[in-house]
Amino acid sequence: MTKILTRMGDNSNVEFTKDELRQEFIDGSEFAAQKAKIPPLTENEIDFLVDMFAAPTRIWGVQRGNEVVMTKDGCVNALNSSRMSSGVVAPVNREVGVRLFESMLGFDSMEISHNDYSVKPQRFLKKLEMLHVEILMETTIFPLLYGFMPNLGLYFKTDGPFDNPYDLMQQGKIKEARETQEAAGVKCLEDCIEMSDAMVEMGADGIDYDTVASTGDGEFAAVLKSTEHVAKETGLPVEIGMSTEMVTGVHGAIEYNGKRLAGMWPHQQLQVCEEAGVSIFGPVSTTNSKKSTPWNLGKALVFVKSCTDIAKVPIHPNVGMGVGGVPMFETPAVDVVTRCSAAMIEIGKADGL
Repeated sequence: MTKILTRMGDNSNVEFTKDELRQEFIDGSEFAAQKAKIPPLTENEIDFLVDMFAAPTRIWGVQRGNEVVMTKDGCVNALNSSRMSSGVVAPVNREVGVRLFESMLGFDSMEISHNDYSVKPQRFLKKLEMLHVEILMETTIFPLLYGFMPNLGLYFKTDGPFDNPYDLMQQGKIKEARETQEAAGVKCLEDCIEMSDAMVEMGADGIDYDTVASTGDGEFAAVLKSTEHVAKETGLPVEIGMSTEMVTGVHGAIEYNGKRLAGMWPHQQLQVCEEAGVSIFGPVSTTNSKKSTPWNLGKALVFVKSCTDIAKVPIHPNVGMGVGGVPMFETPAVDVVTRCSAAMIEIGKADGL
């Protein structure tokens, strides 16, 4: 009856027997399988995960030869942001920070972005952002993507000019709520294209649309159309990192190529992203802080496997604070971060993280 130490979804310690640990993986796996109507983890995969989490080692890695590349969002926020944003308040600007990520931390690629990470405020700083990209393209070697969140929510009052659909829905004005989302989506699309085209001009190696569909299906539609533009008109690679495992139907009726976006699970999101011309897709599984890390990881792996089983493009699942099985905590423990990362590769068959 040896107890195995692991973590909860909020990073606190928890102990399980080996049988309890196995059941956690099974329960998380079956939860995802039932929700998205996809296959759960196999018995052999559960065995692998139990052995991984039962091992007394502090950290875990992949087998030699199974290493993968990493893409990143948030630029150098981990260095120069405040501690309230999980940074360390290092006195470095973006140019220095990116070069440190390349030469000191050994990152495979990097994303350039403004600290105010949404496209709406970034558009007003376009010329400055273009200058940063130009400088870094001349001083670094590894691939540089320019990234931002579409963040459709910023286009609604009081932050933006469009009526807030949530207020309208509370008044029973469903038609008006849908119309304001459609109008805001057009403006969001224009901004996404404007910023993407500007970075193409500066020679960026790719575009990263991050935290996609955080405001639901209307936002997802705008990103798909922007991806279609970038892929067809410029040939530049586009990475799409999602915000959640299921697209929320805030609008409810928006379609892309005849497919209703509301209610899409990761494998369905992947398919429409591929139709739009995406080059890298980042599926998401959000962490339930009241469940254990094994439960959350079992759920996440089922979603990721449903993508890697059918994908025509590389899959880079989101693995970090609050996603991919990792606890929702500013500095999640290395024992579970390394295990979740390795499991995404060995079991999830991810092409990158």
